[in-house]
Amino acid sequence: MNTARTVLTVAQLSERLRTVLEERFPAVWVEGEISNFKVYGSGHAYFTLKDENAQIRSVLFRNRTRRIRFEPKDGLHVMAFGSVEVYAQRGEYQLVVELLEPRGLGALQLAFEQLKARLEAEGLFDTRRKRPLPRFPRKIGIVTSPSGAAIRDMLRVIGRRFAGLRIVLAPARVQGDGAAAEITQGLADLNALGDVDVIIVGRGGGSLEDLWAFNEEVVARAIVASKVPVISAVGHEVDFTIADFVADLRAPTPSAAAEMVVREKQAVREAVADLGARLERAVTRRLERDTRHVTSLAARRVLTDPARPLRDHERRVDDAAARLRRAMHARFRDAAHRVELLTAGLRRGGPAARLASQRRQFEHVEERLRSDGHRLLSAASHRFASAVGRLQSLSPLGVLARGYSLTRLPGGDVVHHAGQAPPGTLVSITLDQGTLDARVEAAREQDDRPEI
Repeated sequence: MNTARTVLTVAQLSERLRTVLEERFPAVWVEGEISNFKVYGSGHAYFTLKDENAQIRSVLFRNRTRRIRFEPKDGLHVMAFGSVEVYAQRGEYQLVVELLEPRGLGALQLAFEQLKARLEAEGLFDTRRKRPLPRFPRKIGIVTSPSGAAIRDMLRVIGRRFAGLRIVLAPARVQGDGAAAEITQGLADLNALGDVDVIIVGRGGGSLEDLWAFNEEVVARAIVASKVPVISAVGHEVDFTIADFVADLRAPTPSAAAEMVVREKQAVREAVADLGARLERAVTRRLERDTRHVTSLAARRVLTDPARPLRDHERRVDDAAARLRRAMHARFRDAAHRVELLTAGLRRGGPAARLASQRRQFEHVEERLRSDGHRLLSAASHRFASAVGRLQSLSPLGVLARGYSLTRLPGGDVVHHAGQAPPGTLVSITLDQGTLDARVEAAREQDDRPEI
């Protein structure tokens, strides 16, 4: 029986699986721990969601990362919302994340804590980098909404405390999308004017979401980059934002910020009057002190008897001249004494003295050499005579002188026994005086030498 088979290609199988998964899980919330989180150059982030029993690969595309307020990182427990898709090229399924929220802590609160920790680590909260407010600002810049209650409260306080003070408003949205960019631009515009003495940036109270523009990193860095001191006046007294930590001064409310930067007109007048009185008293004391000083100078002897200092100087010159003469004489005596010592030393160590000493040494050495030479020559002569006597006693010639002779064959060999020279052999006989050439007539082996 012939059974028909349905054969799928890998691509066809992957497509069917993709269809099933994407239709079955078009939108799902998944809870897990982030691991292997990595952002590529394209801006897309890839990571793994896992729990104790399983894991799933996940991707957060660049256009979705803008919606994530906090900074995802490994080990963070989150809830991810998205769809399940099949990545056919690798034969695996992925969770395509649309939203990401931290588990247990709100996303905005987590983003706030992360940015606060990072900026604090950079030293942006350090009180040593914060600047004092000017005592008498001539122009105040304000970055806030032109239609909000905050600007009305600040203008009312400033008008009551010091009417006529110049104020420059940089209008900006203080909540919602684009608010952080407008606040940053307002700070830059006020700094660009060049004559603003202090800047207030803030708004009225609200929820964490309403105040979020003042928790953006761009706003914090714009406050730090400001050339003039910045007061942060955001929300109510219990509200804290990142802008409060980086600003040169935090005000609990916008109205309090206006009171901090503008002193009351009457207080300024009193301060100026007090400074005038203090200046008058200081000038009077200075004149009295200078008058006493001039009077004291006028009574000095140098003015009543001008020649007195000259006489003192003349005596000092005479004393100095006498000391100089005594010092010169002493120096001359010391120099003469040193010259005498050096001359005596030169005489003792001069060429003539050294030559005489060396001549005496030479004569002594010569005498020693002559004596040693005679002694060595005598000893050598004695040893030579003794050696000659021993050589003569051992010399064959001495034996010949006693009547013996030396017989040699024609080849020069010495004849020791009769067998070496058979009859007819020519031999040479050496005597004490002279040599005999002879022919052997007969040879006898037996020893018939006469007894001696």
